[in-house]
Amino acid sequence: MKSYFAHETAVIDSDCNIGEGTNIWHFSHVMSKCIIGENCNLGQNVVISPEVIIGNNVKVQNNVSIYTGVICEDDVFLGPSMVFTNIINPRSAIKRKDQYKKTLVKKGASIGANATIICGIVIGEFALIGAGSVVLKDIVPYALVVGNPSRQIGWVSEYGHKLNFNELGYAICSESKEEYQLKANRVQKVV
Repeated sequence: MKSYFAHETAVIDSDCNIGEGTNIWHFSHVMSKCIIGENCNLGQNVVISPEVIIGNNVKVQNNVSIYTGVICEDDVFLGPSMVFTNIINPRSAIKRKDQYKKTLVKKGASIGANATIICGIVIGEFALIGAGSVVLKDIVPYALVVGNPSRQIGWVSEYGHKLNFNELGYAICSESKEEYQLKANRVQKVV
């Protein structure tokens, strides 16, 4: 007996590993050798290509394709119609499956609607990528990134709220009241 839900229109290849409590909605396709964690939600018209790895509690909104080479850690949010790539120089007539590049989306990161993530990069923990951004390079943890090409415009907390650092390099999240420190252009939560 399966421990996840799949809508009757979803196609699930037989050799996938799908965690308990995961929901897979209308017209989605989960391809062979995927690993999908527990309590994930895959919206309508989502494609998970072979050998993709998705952690626990990942939310994938409608019309997202996650291509071979992508790894999403726990608590990642992928907004509607955002795009991953896995080849730097694709050509229809040239097979380059041996050239797929890895893309890693670290724990708690969020990628906004219609953003494009060029392959071969790392998106740091709890980073927030604005809607429509085109990300061409690694993003540091807690960074707030927007635009085409994307650029960092600030920092966010684990709750996704903008952080305003004082002259000593400290900020407090307006929602969680957790404290963060900015040092050497890196943010960390003060424990």
